[in-house]
Amino acid sequence: MRRILKIVSASATVTGIFLLLGSDASAVSIDFNGMPGTAQTLQLLFLLTLLSLAPSIILMMTSFTRITIVMSFVRSGLGLQQTPPNQVLIGLSLFLTLFIMTPVANQINEEAYKPFSKGLITQEQAFTNAINPVRTFMLKQTNTQEMKLFLSISNSENPQNYDDIPTQALIPAFVLSELKKAFIMGFMILIPFMIIDMVIASTLMSMGMIMVPPAMISLPFKLILFVVVDGWSLVVKTLVLSFSR
Repeated sequence: MRRILKIVSASATVTGIFLLLGSDASAVSIDFNGMPGTAQTLQLLFLLTLLSLAPSIILMMTSFTRITIVMSFVRSGLGLQQTPPNQVLIGLSLFLTLFIMTPVANQINEEAYKPFSKGLITQEQAFTNAINPVRTFMLKQTNTQEMKLFLSISNSENPQNYDDIPTQALIPAFVLSELKKAFIMGFMILIPFMIIDMVIASTLMSMGMIMVPPAMISLPFKLILFVVVDGWSLVVKTLVLSFSR
């Protein structure tokens, strides 16, 4: 039963993506006519596996990773445990991801889904047309160091151009690059909060108030600073602009 619920949930997620792209999800169909029984079973098993992994694949190949990690650093820097709650941070990260990835999604819709739904291109060509915009986005955000690392691990030949880079090496290199950039941004975010904590702790020690938790006193000051400088807008703006470079 749990497996069925996961498949239904994944299917709903993929359907929602098609709706967000302005496509008609009901037009998607799979033709099993003329295939042997074993081939049909394997094809159906592959489809169900792809649907169950689709949400994770989509999240790891988009801007979601960097956004959600930076948001977590902001909450940790403020010293708040459950405010904003995880649901709010994940929801904000998803909508920011949709905002950033809209050009890529529109390109996939125009070059892959619409021609395939009209029968103008084959399934293999549709997959190629769909993965190319995603590869371009990932290549733009992937560091050279991480890319060289996975190319050397996979014993791949030095690519002559971007098209020669294998996707199986590009995806983990992209994820590592996103983690690295997210941690760098998180470090920059934590510096002003750390300075406030140090000032409050030094002040309390000089006043002999050793038993008073510094975090309890510094929390209001960090909140005031974050609100005065319009911290959420600055964080969101920095995140969005970081993907346009």
